[in-house]
Amino acid sequence: MLFSKQQTRYQSEITLFLDSLKKANPQLEQNQLAGRALLWDKAPTSLDEQKRILSSTVKKESH
Repeated sequence: MLFSKQQTRYQSEITLFLDSLKKANPQLEQNQLAGRALLWDKAPTSLDEQKRILSSTVKKESH
């Protein structure tokens, strides 16, 4: 099934909004990556560190 070239150039309202937002704030993507790095991108912990963390946690009491 072939689509016309006109249909392949369609952009949704959301895509147009995001494009205009990125043009208005060029640092947006860089700030998003910095925020992700701050919250999520952590160095992996060694097995010894994992063992220490698990042994230092307080066990929950069951009722």
